[in-house]
Amino acid sequence: MIEPNSNSANSSESSIELQIGARKRDLMGIGIWRVLPYARRRMVGPWIFFDHIGPIDFGPGEGMEILPHPHINLATVTYLFEGQIMHRDSLGVVQTIEPGAINLMVAGKGLAHSERSVPALREKGFRLHALQLWLALPEEAEEIDPAFYHYGREELPELQTGKTRLRVMIGEAFGLVSPVKTFSPALYAEASLSPQTNLRLPENLQELAVYVVSGAININNELVTEHTMAVCKPGSQVENNSEMPAQLAIIGGDPVGPRYIWWNFVSSRQERIEQAKQDWQQDRFAKIPGETEFVPLPAF
Repeated sequence: MIEPNSNSANSSESSIELQIGARKRDLMGIGIWRVLPYARRRMVGPWIFFDHIGPIDFGPGEGMEILPHPHINLATVTYLFEGQIMHRDSLGVVQTIEPGAINLMVAGKGLAHSERSVPALREKGFRLHALQLWLALPEEAEEIDPAFYHYGREELPELQTGKTRLRVMIGEAFGLVSPVKTFSPALYAEASLSPQTNLRLPENLQELAVYVVSGAININNELVTEHTMAVCKPGSQVENNSEMPAQLAIIGGDPVGPRYIWWNFVSSRQERIEQAKQDWQQDRFAKIPGETEFVPLPAF
């Protein structure tokens, strides 16, 4: 069923509006943690999808095989902590994604891509640990031409302040400005907090959330554990009071309005999703050069 996404969670006096525990899902044989969309919180700013992949240890000969599949009206953001992913798309782009880099794939009016393990790593075995997020494009950009942007690790700004390391992948925060292309006000940042350290979250965003990749934190004295996203007030205080480091992903931005989501399709218009379903089923999306396999349209 298609249903609109909106940001209608209940507010409270707490700094944390809602905690979202990641749910285990199977992605073509790979176990992942899915956070967004969530029944009580469909989006955070323009972010409509948030998957935490791994960490997964693949043995020799094993790997990830995400076959060609379509997207519309969104941009995918892929970020690796460990491992490598080979990206191919219907624009003809072939790009190896490495830890610390950003792949921004703008689907716009329609694009297909595949994501597979790199053959050299597959031969000997490897660990994969990644985040993949989707940005809902603002209405005026939903039907733009597809595009692909790659930013190497060295292009993304980083700051070490005391025992806290900060990186800004998209947007602006902590005095750092990312070069990654944006279509509406959005933030995607990473923070690594050593034990007994704290961090003040950015204030210049309408909506904000913190996901605990590993470890545990307190936000204004409320505990947030591993694999949990806390939708919270901008400017909140984050503390790592434990004896273990904490790794965080920080997302936020300004809302772009309600969105419908069905499978890999996101749009402000339900009829556009219906059209995309027909286009994929009737083989009207552009092909990925050299790829013949594909993911069929789901029956649900």
